[in-house]
Amino acid sequence: MQEKATPILRRALLRAAGASYSAEAAARAHDVGENQHSGLTAWALTTGEAGMRTQARGLARGVADEVTEKVVLSRPPWRKAPSGRLILRGLTAESDRIEPPWPDLIVSSGRRSALIAREARRLAGGRPLLVHVQDPRGGSGAFDLVIAMDHDRVQGPNVVRVATALHDVTPARLEAAANAWRGRLAGLKRPLIGVVVGGPAGRAPFGLEEGRALLEKVIAMKAASGGGVAVVPSRRTPEEVVELFADAAKQDAGLWVWRRDGDNPYLGVLALADRLVVTGDSVSMVSEALATPHPVEVFTPWLRSTQQRFLAGLQARGLVRICDGAWTEPAPRPVVDATAEAVAAVRRLLADRGLAQRGV
Repeated sequence: MQEKATPILRRALLRAAGASYSAEAAARAHDVGENQHSGLTAWALTTGEAGMRTQARGLARGVADEVTEKVVLSRPPWRKAPSGRLILRGLTAESDRIEPPWPDLIVSSGRRSALIAREARRLAGGRPLLVHVQDPRGGSGAFDLVIAMDHDRVQGPNVVRVATALHDVTPARLEAAANAWRGRLAGLKRPLIGVVVGGPAGRAPFGLEEGRALLEKVIAMKAASGGGVAVVPSRRTPEEVVELFADAAKQDAGLWVWRRDGDNPYLGVLALADRLVVTGDSVSMVSEALATPHPVEVFTPWLRSTQQRFLAGLQARGLVRICDGAWTEPAPRPVVDATAEAVAAVRRLLADRGLAQRGV
């Protein structure tokens, strides 16, 4: 698979990956060698949100040889326009363009991306197949396939349901990250508790109060298990929460916190932890944690209704436990790979449309 990095994507990679980019590239090359397809081209189309990009990219990589990531950025008031045609009128200078050459397949994720994908197909004369990840919030019948999570309310004969969000956290990438971080995390005792921290989401707050509650539970788990803790904040984590954990780490050598400088240890912690604690504000982070074989506990401060429905479904399946600070023996669970299920559904679609064995 050949993946093209557009200008906005190249800048994002350089900012996010830093010195670890070569390791990530090597992991991606390993994945590519195991997933050769048939000359199909695809766009992973979003409006730049990290969770949306991961989902569109993960699915597109699974079904096409050549993937171009398109991040479409528009100015107000065009950003909230009700059609893709209007949104495209207000593109910023940094935005990727929706123009030929057209792909065989467009994988979109996000409400505005759904509108843009439909407009792209119109501009292309109806050529690309359209696959949307999550609820497009209207017009779902315009897509050849919609990949929706169980808590999404979209319905229709073209809807395929999966338990978690899609992503590009593959076994090969986890293996590469484990090799890169094993030595750097070796000073922490086992069992290793990996803590992945999000931040505010919509009207759901995540500040010092939520940070203190999470820290209290993590410290209790650490004391009960006798292990170590590795904390990975996201870019949404408020700085005051990062400082809260960093101050605790100064008093406890068994607690390590990434300060958001240098290599990002996110995948390394997912791979190497014996147990994962993830904040429930991010459906994507919980889903990526479930792609590992480790027990997953979810810290649930204020959550939106969609997040509550998502976690309720996972609890009902025995896939996650709500984090309460106790150290309990985990129940066995399967590794959850919704991306593989979605890839299989898209491949069936491609075969039905005569595209599975050729690039168009």
